[in-house]
Amino acid sequence: MAEDFGDKTEAPTPRRRQEAREQGNIARSTDLTAASVVLGTMIMLNWYGKGLVSALKNLMHEMLSARQLTDWSSAGAMTSLVRAIIAAGTALAPLFAGVMLIAIGVNLAQVGLVFSGKRLQPNFAALNPVRGAGKLFGGGGGAFHLLMNLLKLVLVGAVAYSALHGRLPQVIGSQQTTFVQVFGQGAELIYSIAMRLGLLLLVLALIDYAYQRYRIEQDLKMSKQEVKEEMRRMEGDPQTKQRRKQIAMQIAMQRLKKDVPNADVVVTNPTEFAVALQYDQASMHAPKVVAKGRGYMAMRIRELAIANGVPILERKPLARALYKLVQVGQEIPEQFYAAVAEILAYVYELSGKLRRKSA
Repeated sequence: MAEDFGDKTEAPTPRRRQEAREQGNIARSTDLTAASVVLGTMIMLNWYGKGLVSALKNLMHEMLSARQLTDWSSAGAMTSLVRAIIAAGTALAPLFAGVMLIAIGVNLAQVGLVFSGKRLQPNFAALNPVRGAGKLFGGGGGAFHLLMNLLKLVLVGAVAYSALHGRLPQVIGSQQTTFVQVFGQGAELIYSIAMRLGLLLLVLALIDYAYQRYRIEQDLKMSKQEVKEEMRRMEGDPQTKQRRKQIAMQIAMQRLKKDVPNADVVVTNPTEFAVALQYDQASMHAPKVVAKGRGYMAMRIRELAIANGVPILERKPLARALYKLVQVGQEIPEQFYAAVAEILAYVYELSGKLRRKSA
């Protein structure tokens, strides 16, 4: 019994997952977004960098031209500023748009579309230093994140050193080169370091994301008793459901006792289905289904029909079709007129012969 109440060995139910999602308890790695943005930015700069440098170069030439430097009026300065902002924005817009799309795409791939205001609510318990120390040095994900951060520092330093180690003579000899060459060498060095760091952070971020998914899955696990309680809340208490079923059965039986004796004939399958039909030429356009049942209810209809002298005829296809297509209280469709008319004619003839024999 202890495991029913204590040990969480059962997989979380869909409802529990949905509640956790609504509360914002979803696996998400900010490092994965950051690494993707770094790699995406470097790739876009490698593709778009020449155009960006050319646009900024033209802007600097224009801002430092003799015409601009000799114009001291406020109107001229404002015009130059607006033109510079527009030119810089136009040059940087594709880069910013690409970075934004990468960040949005990575976040959507991790969590999808989730709108939860509970994460925005202040949580003063998170400011408790004792609780924070417990998370950091105790169980949970604090210790894992501490180790991951230390590992990041070590690996980032190693990657940066590996990128610089082979280029130290080139860096030292840059004093003898022109500005354009220094700029090109610096851009190449930064690009190399950034790509290596981006790949490293991407691998670490994937490990962090996988760990978060595992940790949340473990946190959402349920005990057997919790599963039973949730099923009870979703489907209702079993005793209450049984009581409702009994009441519905009693109501159905009372209706059968009232309607079956008034039927003209009962069509059977012969044991699986039973459909009671009634026809009053003065008040009905067509024969009407006054009762129908399957299994136990079909047996009760046959018993009531025998007890009240209602004829029972075996018509397998007709009984099955009437049970599936016609509701209690409805007149039969036109497609069944011929078959039912033949049955009623036979029943009326039989009942007439019986009445004459009895007389």
